[in-house]
Amino acid sequence: MYHHSGSVARPTTGFAAGLLEPTAPDTEAVLFQRCTWCGTAMYHRLLCPVCQGSDLRTERSEGVGTVRHSTVVHRNTPAARNVSLVEMAEGFVVRGRVMGPPIGIHSGDRVRLSTAKDPVRGEPVFQLIDEPYRAWT
Repeated sequence: MYHHSGSVARPTTGFAAGLLEPTAPDTEAVLFQRCTWCGTAMYHRLLCPVCQGSDLRTERSEGVGTVRHSTVVHRNTPAARNVSLVEMAEGFVVRGRVMGPPIGIHSGDRVRLSTAKDPVRGEPVFQLIDEPYRAWT
């Protein structure tokens, strides 16, 4: 089984091979896989978690999602940061960071992709679409 990675040269390209055309590096997009058998969307997998199929095609996400869970982390950083699970509009879940005060990020907040890779952590970075209108913040 062959799994491509961003740092390895790809032997075949094109939509028939399930890979995106390597035109210009698009740093503002999250790439995910979709199973050609059952249509399940997933993020960085070797096999489909539903049907265990290995025929996965790579697609580009629109970058819009909803925060499903967020937590504040204090370890290995000089300041507190948040780690969030974001459910993207295409149906897959990705772990990333939402910009803003860590205590101000809540489940159900809508987010948009800001940067596909954080230079330090290598995770996607999101920003809030709608400012939260909460009486307690």
